[in-house]
Amino acid sequence: MDWIKKIASTAMLLGILLIVNSCSIKVGLAPISSIDYAKVKTISIADFQNRAEYVYAPLATQFNQDLKDLFMRQTRLSLVNGNADLEIDGEITGYNQYNEAVDASGFSSKVKVTLTVKVTFVNNTDHKDDFTDQQFTAFQTYDSSLLLTDVQDDLITKMVKDITEQIFNATVANW
Repeated sequence: MDWIKKIASTAMLLGILLIVNSCSIKVGLAPISSIDYAKVKTISIADFQNRAEYVYAPLATQFNQDLKDLFMRQTRLSLVNGNADLEIDGEITGYNQYNEAVDASGFSSKVKVTLTVKVTFVNNTDHKDDFTDQQFTAFQTYDSSLLLTDVQDDLITKMVKDITEQIFNATVANW
């Protein structure tokens, strides 16, 4: 009788091992970009000048650094100055704020801040992907009881992240 329990226990253990061994989940990441690394090895990202009417001094520096960082993190491309397989150039053309919502008292309750950049992209390995002066825009809103100077850095960070991702998607992600 004891030997029956041992056989049953062994069979159960083998069954569990068989089930666990046959259950597997493969997890993988879809490619972030559609770059053919056999052809495309370098990228040049020119510094975007701030040509907006309203100039916030740290904006251009943050935008330029974040755009370069995104491409360095998400691709295997080497960042070079000029004469690259991919070239991105452009300028910051707009940084504005507008009253967006009016409350019951007739005063503005929300303010919308908009950031716009103009981008030229050249793919020297396949010019069908090129585009010139394409605009990318992002916006954020904040409560009008706050001062822009108090929320500006946070708003800029969010808008720059949005626009740099739009540029990445339009140039190398092909989404």
